[in-house]
Order: sequence, then structure tokens, then C-alpha cells
Amino acid sequence: MATLTDWTDLLLLIKAPSKDIVYKICNQIFIFRNAQVPDDLTAFCNANMQLQSADSHKLFDALKSLILMVLYRDITDPKEIYQLFPGDFHKNLKELLSKVLAELVPKWKTSSLNKQVSLPRLEDFDWRVDLKVSSDTINKMAMPTCLMQLKIQQNQEETKLLPPQECINLELSKETIDTMLDGLAKIRDQLSSVAGK
Repeated sequence: MATLTDWTDLLLLIKAPSKDIVYKICNQIFIFRNAQVPDDLTAFCNANMQLQSADSHKLFDALKSLILMVLYRDITDPKEIYQLFPGDFHKNLKELLSKVLAELVPKWKTSSLNKQVSLPRLEDFDWRVDLKVSSDTINKMAMPTCLMQLKIQQNQEETKLLPPQECINLELSKETIDTMLDGLAKIRDQLSSVAGK
């Protein structure tokens, strides 16, 4: 678990001109928590908060420790985050950081889960039933068919870009749909039995 031994470096956030700046810095520190903080974030802090680069890096290290502590303890309530700070810590900054982190933690959790290695996910689907009236070999026929479009979200490839979506179009006959529905019913029953345990 991460521990924060020097809370004084967080006091540099008092120089932030707005809550939005604090919000942005916290979010960027989460994104780069396992990597080197980019120079443009250092320049952003230096320009907006009149900090030297060394002070910005001390602030980043302190924020990383605080963010990891909050994530490790799975705290989403601002009052609980508030209790992490020492009693003599700057009251307004303590309140601001508690609110900002409480707002960001659920987003970070979702982001982390979405970036885990996994198979592509079904995001949405659409379908319609058409009537085939002819084909290459038969001039007249009346065969119902289902046209289905699946929207699949591929795996995340770059941290700064949304994962790509792919559309897959399928044409299914009644027999194919019956087989698919039978298989999906078996899957549903198995999932229900596992979830029921």
C-alpha cells in the first residue's frame, strides 16, 4: 500500500487558480501513475501555478501517493478521504482534494477495468427481417432472412485514444437463428446457475 509521509508537497496545490486545474492535474497524475509524467504537464503546472519544475515533480509524487492510497483503500466518500489528511492540513485544500478524488475514483475504476486485457466486447446490435424474393439460381422465392449488425469494441491499443469500434453485418436464416437461440438459452441457464451459487 502507498503511504504519504510528506503532506507538505500537496500544499503546492494552493497555488492552483481554480478547481478545474486541480481536477486536471489529479486526473493526469492517475493516467501517468505508472510512468514518467510528461513534460507538457510539468510545463502546465509551472505556467498555471508559478512553480519550478522540481516543485512540480514533488507535487506529482505526493499526488501519486495520495491517489494510490485512496484507490488501495477503495474510498469513494469525500468524508472518508477527508479523514486521511492530518488534522493540521490546510482545511480548504483538504475539502477540495476530498471532493475531486471522490468524483474521480469511480471514473478511474471504470477506466482501469476497461483497459484490462480482454476479448472484444459487444457494444450494441441492430436487426431487421427481410424477405428474399430471388437469388442467383432461383428467380422467384419467398424466404425470410434476418439481417443483423453487431457493433464490437476492440481492445484498447493506446491510452490516449478510444478503442476502435467495428461493425459486423450478418445474414441469418431461420434455422441459423433457431440454433443460435438454443445455444444462447443454454449459456443463459449456465450463467444463472453460476450466479445463483
